[in-house]
Formats: sequence, C-alpha cells, structure tokens
Amino acid sequence: MLILAVESSCDETAVCLMQSNGSILSHKIASQEIHSKFGGVVPELASRTHLTNIQVLYKKCLKEAKIEAQNIDVLCATSGPGLIGSLLVGSTFTKALSIGLNKPFIPINHLEGHVLSPTINNKVNFPYLCLLLTGGHTQIYLVKSFGNYELLGETLDDAVGEAFDKIAKLMSLPYPGGPEIEKLAKKGIINSVDLPHPLKDEKNLNFSFSGIKTAVNIFLKKNKLTNKLACNIAASFQNKVAEILSNKINLALKHINGNNINVNEIAIVGGVAANANIREQINNLCESKGLKMIIPPKEMFGDNAAMIAWACIKNYNKKLININFKPDPRLKIYNSI
Repeated sequence: MLILAVESSCDETAVCLMQSNGSILSHKIASQEIHSKFGGVVPELASRTHLTNIQVLYKKCLKEAKIEAQNIDVLCATSGPGLIGSLLVGSTFTKALSIGLNKPFIPINHLEGHVLSPTINNKVNFPYLCLLLTGGHTQIYLVKSFGNYELLGETLDDAVGEAFDKIAKLMSLPYPGGPEIEKLAKKGIINSVDLPHPLKDEKNLNFSFSGIKTAVNIFLKKNKLTNKLACNIAASFQNKVAEILSNKINLALKHINGNNINVNEIAIVGGVAANANIREQINNLCESKGLKMIIPPKEMFGDNAAMIAWACIKNYNKKLININFKPDPRLKIYNSI
C-alpha cells in the first residue's frame, strides 16, 4: 500500500510518499522564511505560502519516487489542530486529489502524528508516556495503544516552544528562537539568572511557562543586555525548562504507578525535542529509573508529513475514512474525526 500524506498545520508545507511498512519513498518539507522578519508566524502569509509550495512539493515527491499518481492507494492530510487557513490549503488539495484519483482519503490529527512518531523507528511496548513539546502544545499523554490516548496534563498558558520564541524575541534574537537560545546556552552559566518554577508545588500534571517569560522581561528592563548576559539567560531558561519537564515526568510516573500502570518507555516528541540539552536531562532521568527514552528520527522532530503518513497507516487499519470532515483548528487528540 502506498500513502500520500500532506502536512500544513502551521508554517511548514510537507508532502510524503510512504509504503505501509514505514519505508519512505520521498519526503519534501518547505519551511517559510518569510515569517522571520515578523518574529512569529503570520497566519495569512502562511496560508498563501502553502498555496505556492504544495503542488511543487507534490510533483517533486512523485518525480523522486519515480511513480505515477495513479499508483497511490490512500491519501491523507492533517485535519487539525493548527491555523485554519493553513489546514484548509493542505486538506482541500489532498481531498481534491483523492476525488480525482478515486482513492480513499483519511483526515489525520496532527497531535497523533507527533505522539506516534517514535513508533516508526522504535519497537515500543504499550503503554508508554509521551511528552509532546511544540510551539503550540505542551502535553503529557499515556499512550495505551494506537488510537487510545489519555491526556494527563497540558500547559495552562504558553506552550514551551512558544516560550522559547518569546524569550528569544525579548533578546532580539531571530525567529525561530529555539535554536538560537540553544546556541547561546552553550556559552552561558545555568542558574546564573534566577527564574521561577511555575506550579512546582502543584501535584497535578499541568504546565505553565508565561511566568518565566514575564520574569525574563522584568529582568531585562533592569539590566542592560550584553552577549554574556544573553548567554546566561538562555542557559538558565533552558535548564529551567528541562527541570520543569523532568518534574512533571516524575509526577506522571507516580500517578500511573498509583493506578497500577507501568511503562518502560518515555517518548519525547515535537519541535522542542530537537533541543539536545533537554533530551540529555530527560534521558538521565529515564536511566535513573531504569526506563528508556524514545524519540522519532531527528528529521521528524518538527512538523513533517512522514509522521502524518505513519498515523494514516495506523488509522487505515481502523477504517477511519472520511472525505466529508472539516478541518478543526482546536482538534483534540482524543476527539473522533
């Protein structure tokens, strides 16, 4: 079975051709540099750029894989959550193709794509804990099986990726801010800038990052920003994020163990999982508890169409074919499509 997948939930346009065994025949991603000068994603520009990119990537995938469109068996596209204009571009393009080719179409939840992405390259035992870290979401799930996800906690305000971008913007760093902060942090001293640990004493599994952003903003108003100070802020912030995430993983393990549920793996997924320091600290925590940290292939940390194709394979087995769906910018992973 050959799957064509399209991802367009935010500012990456991606198209992938994947076989049912997970083998990738072609995978093309176009990032939108146009947003850099604005310090964040402009929804209208994102939609228009998707319109420009999507057909080009589709044709490149077919050419690289050396196949004809008629050879595609199933088509799928991200159905939400995300920017509604961006979602409409990708889903409308793919639905039109499916009608023209007379092939089935499956809408895919973007979050499910991330959550299942480590199962592409890892032999996973269910259940496993999954920490989802993106620019729009910070959530922790108990993944019981394919299609069965329990949300244990999520951010009450900013997502962790959003916090990276906003703090980078406060220091006049380029967008996206995550990689820039990681570079500076290598030259900085952790805990040299005092930052809060929101919800530290709370026993629930929710997150909060807006207070850290506010603390950095106040600190910068009182101190002149130098390169050395920027490095120290970056190192302190990055370390605080790793501390917060590790604390919630600990709480999640206590929570599920209290319900007689044991896990052997902890998955870290999403764009922020690309941060090597955060991965290292979480991996150290896992090793101390005799657990294994699992991650997707590095090229699948950010938004991509390969994870959408993989989620489609799992959903196709459940026969979740639905060409009449409407994209939902606030779609939850535990919603039915």
